Amino acid sequence: MSDDNSVRQPDRLPEYQVYIGLGANLANPVMQLQNAIAALHQLADSKVVAVSGFYGSRPMGPQDQPDYVNAVARLNTRLTPLALLDALQQIERQQGRQRKAERWGPRSIDLDILLYANHTITSERLTVPHYGLTQREFVLYPLADIAPALILPCGTPLQALLQRVPLNGLEKLTETCSG
Repeated sequence: MSDDNSVRQPDRLPEYQVYIGLGANLANPVMQLQNAIAALHQLADSKVVAVSGFYGSRPMGPQDQPDYVNAVARLNTRLTPLALLDALQQIERQQGRQRKAERWGPRSIDLDILLYANHTITSERLTVPHYGLTQREFVLYPLADIAPALILPCGTPLQALLQRVPLNGLEKLTETCSG
């Protein structure tokens, strides 16, 4: 005879705080970011906690493309890093993103995992922290909107990076939003 109290329920997966970079420069970039944020709100086992203001930035790479609109979202998620990556790439496809050989070309939407808790991940499909995180003003300043006291996994405070990385023409378009 078994005691119902002794039956152990499976533990829930732990919840992690993650930061997602958003960028677009085609097909109404502000609307693309708004649609991507709405899609993030629908992610399974995840909750959008905060969204930075929207920022206008010059394109990286070829300059013969429109300026970008960028933001950063903070989520709490139980998705594994690769499951989250798959979900973000699905959102990109739904919003018309076509991956091309040109690394810094124009795009309808770009969603990048910037940070996944305090983890460092290096795999064929995913590098976290994002490889450009510490040099890109269009990531650092929106990140500071929602996590000004953030310390990166390497121990560097976000505020120290902001002192080293100039605005480079970055312009705040909207204020920070709550989740």
